[in-house]
Amino acid sequence: MRFLSLVRVAETGQAPSERLMAEMGKLMEEMTANGVLVDTAGLHPTSEGVRLRNDHGRYSRTDGPFAEAREVIGGYAILEAPSLDEAIAATRRFLEVHGDEWNVECEVRQLAGAGERG
Repeated sequence: MRFLSLVRVAETGQAPSERLMAEMGKLMEEMTANGVLVDTAGLHPTSEGVRLRNDHGRYSRTDGPFAEAREVIGGYAILEAPSLDEAIAATRRFLEVHGDEWNVECEVRQLAGAGERG
């Protein structure tokens, strides 16, 4: 089964430390080699983003930054795991690497596949 882990952070402009980048690199390498990590990436700041909306046929565009957002999606990971519990365990490892340097939250949800309603 595939899962999406959405990474939420406060948009502070804080750069990751060298320690965090090194530890994250090791973890990503290990999880990729084990077939758990399918894809992952961080996102550019909301100041570079655009929101598009369809409100019952009325379309609108809002250019970032999005001041009303306390936390933003800062990245994602697509995980391959036999169960939600295994996907949660993989995501927890990601959170643990961050230590006390960051305030990070992840939301883990199963991806809907062909023939599956989600």
